[in-house]
Parts: sequence; C-alpha cells; structure tokens
Amino acid sequence: MAVIGVAWLLVSLSQFLLLVFAAVVLACIFDAMAEGVGRLTGLKSRGLRLAIAVLVLLAVFIGAFVLFGAQFAQEVNTIRDSIPPALEQIEGLLQRMGYGGTLTGLLEQGSQDVSSIASRLGSYALAVGSGLTDFVLVFVAAIFIAADPGLHRRGLVLLMPRRAEEPAREFLDDCGNGLRGWMLGQAVSSILVGTLTWAGLALLGVPASGGLGLIAGLLDVIPLVGPVLAGIPAVLLAFTVSPMAALWTVGLFLVIQQLQGNFLQPMIQKQAVNVPPAVLLFAVFGAGVLFGGLGVLLAAPLTIVLFLFVQRIYVRDLLGKDITVAGQEEQPD
Repeated sequence: MAVIGVAWLLVSLSQFLLLVFAAVVLACIFDAMAEGVGRLTGLKSRGLRLAIAVLVLLAVFIGAFVLFGAQFAQEVNTIRDSIPPALEQIEGLLQRMGYGGTLTGLLEQGSQDVSSIASRLGSYALAVGSGLTDFVLVFVAAIFIAADPGLHRRGLVLLMPRRAEEPAREFLDDCGNGLRGWMLGQAVSSILVGTLTWAGLALLGVPASGGLGLIAGLLDVIPLVGPVLAGIPAVLLAFTVSPMAALWTVGLFLVIQQLQGNFLQPMIQKQAVNVPPAVLLFAVFGAGVLFGGLGVLLAAPLTIVLFLFVQRIYVRDLLGKDITVAGQEEQPD
C-alpha cells in the first residue's frame, strides 16, 4: 500500500516535479553564465557573478523585444493573415489535379475546430496566465538553486544510503556536465538554424521570413520533430508567392535539416550525451503524452538525465558492467 501510495503521489505531482526539473535546467544555465562572467571579470563573489549573469540575460531578452518586438509582431500578423490565402491556393492546385475534395473537407473541419477554440478562449487565457505564473516560479527557483548549488547537492546526497553516496555524487556530476554541454550546443544550433532559415526564406521572397526564422530557431529545441513543425507555416506562406517557391522552401528545410542532423546534432551530442536518435524521438512523443507541452520542451534534457541514470546507476553500478558513461572521455593508456 505504501508503494502504491508513493506511486500515486508521484503521478499526481508530475507537473510540479517537471517544474522543479525545469528550474534545475535553468539553474545550470545561470551557473554556466556566472562562471563565464567570473572568467571575464575576475570577480570572486558568486552572488555578484550570478546577479550580473541574470541581469545580462534579462537585458538581452528585453533589448531584443524593444528593438525587434514590433517587427516580429507585424510578421506574426503577416503569417496569420497569409495562411488562409495559401490554403486556398493549395486547394485550387489540388482541384486542378483532381484531389480538391480532401482539402475542402479538411478546411471545413478546421473551421469547426477554430469555432470550438474561440468558444474556449476564456479557459485558454487562464492557461496562459497559469503558464506565466509557472515561468516566474521556475525563474526565481533557478536563481536560488544557482546561488548555492552545493547546498542542494549535499542535501540530495544526504538522502542516499552511505554506500550510494559516491555513485550519487558521480551521477550528479555527469548530469551537470551533460546538461551544460547540451545547452551550449543547443544554443549554437538554434541560432544557426534560425539565421539560415531567415536568410534562405528572404532570398526566396517568402513573406515574414524573420518571424519564420525565429519560429525555426525556437522549435529547434525539440529534437527531430521541431524542424518539421517549423517547416509547415513556411511552406504555406511560400505558396502565396508561387508553387515553385513552396517547392524551393521544402528543399531549403531539407538542406537545413541535413545540416542540423549531420553537423549540429553531432556537435551537441559531443558536448553533452550521445543519445541514439530513435530514443530521442520516442522520448519526445512519450514526454508529450505524459506531461503535455512542457514535457515536449524538456524532452531532450530529461532524456539526457535518464540515459545517464541507466548507464551510471543501473548498468555500471548495479549490474557491475564496465562501460564508459556517456559524455566522459576515455583516458589514454
């Protein structure tokens, strides 16, 4: 009964535990930035370095919003207004090819879904407000964790039996290195994907190329599935230019996807943990089913932690098999 009760409690608190994990991931970002500030400025005070790191991060986001917020808002409106004409052009093209009925049915179903969504705008507004509250909670908690990570680490290790303390310390070290490496590689990947998407769509004459590039950069955080989701609105808007522009847009996203898969993703895995692509794909869908949108966003770091747990705790320590834990370099003889 105790085991069942604990399992029920964990399931009931799954959203809360996911927010705690999000705060830990954000704390890793703050910690890495604070160390960078220390190397650049030579400051010894951890609190001062952390404060500078947080202020710099806030300044970057606020500055980007002030400088480009109006432009991005205009491009988002362009995306919203251009999608219906694009669907009409696709429908006309399919009708000329004899396949128009299918899209017409989809459009009718889509209009019904839009009406249903409009009737529930109040609940969605409450959900957005709850999301903002969760974000503030995660942000503040991440600052507290990053201010003294050793305190929280020692507290977690003290909960373990004595024989498990050293494996727990090693596991936490592996997780810290893996998450920081993933964040560094993912930041570079998102910036490059967003920039290449914006530049390519601008050359093709696709409207709102900047907004579409921003969407592509943000969705690059979602492994494997994100680039596909980012390509859908870009192809739809390219149809407002011409069917050939839409075809070139598909080619552009295929090229960027190949670049991301063959260059950027290996770079991320080299810095973090070499998780097999199939595991990442199933992790994204599994996290989405279990935890919703927040689970999808955190699918990659969650997979890294679970992958390290299986390797370090289960395979190496419990089964006693001699393996090299992901993210660790083999020592030369």
